[in-house]
Amino acid sequence: DKKEPDAKIAKTEEETSDKEEEEKSAKPPAGSSKSGWKNWKKKESESGGEESKITYCHWLLKSEPESRLEKGVDVKFSVDDLKAQPNQTTCWDGVRNYQARNFLRSMKLGQQAFFYHSNCKEPGIVALVKIVKEAYPDHTQFDQKDPHYDSTSRKENPKWSMVDVQFVRMTKRFIPLSEIKAHHLAHKADGGPLKDMMLFTRQRLSIQPLTQGENLPGLLIPSVRQAASFTYGFPSFFPTEEFDFVLSLEEEKPH
Repeated sequence: DKKEPDAKIAKTEEETSDKEEEEKSAKPPAGSSKSGWKNWKKKESESGGEESKITYCHWLLKSEPESRLEKGVDVKFSVDDLKAQPNQTTCWDGVRNYQARNFLRSMKLGQQAFFYHSNCKEPGIVALVKIVKEAYPDHTQFDQKDPHYDSTSRKENPKWSMVDVQFVRMTKRFIPLSEIKAHHLAHKADGGPLKDMMLFTRQRLSIQPLTQGENLPGLLIPSVRQAASFTYGFPSFFPTEEFDFVLSLEEEKPH
């Protein structure tokens, strides 16, 4: 098994409810300027950035890097385990949540995802992977020895699907949940790109979509970022969508 079971919530900050999140004070990330953020939002609005089409072409996949037995089977699967697979590729099986399954079924060949270590001492994003085979029936639903066996599923009409993913690269640095959460809280107050991130609004899902702006990836190139005429603290450029913003964090020094 490669993933955190959808029905299980890791004993981490992911368990914090939306109500509790709203009650906490939302502060901008260290080194950032609140007025700068608002000025950037104004620039984005003037340039039509807020009207960018929202698409789900990037993803976040949760996996448990530490040993945990489920029905006698160790469900541990870290990024190092993925890298050790033939061609650094594996099937992403065992998803047993309908919404997560539907997200799997909507994945397209070549799309990228963050590999997220969950249910561990320090959860967070460790790597990038890509989809190398689109959704097909998950064989574990028919395996009575597998912890995710489903006796109600039929081979002629299987309930559950999986995709194949391949390792792309490690992120330039580990991006911890705590850091992403700090930005999420700030963006809830200021309307930033992580304000509705499913990592905090749909914590139970092991498969989560991330939005991406259509014309933004090039702006993540350091030379382009440095040449940008608007620099408002941390980070030096605020992408409009979730994937772009989170990916930009790997370029920054941890706080």
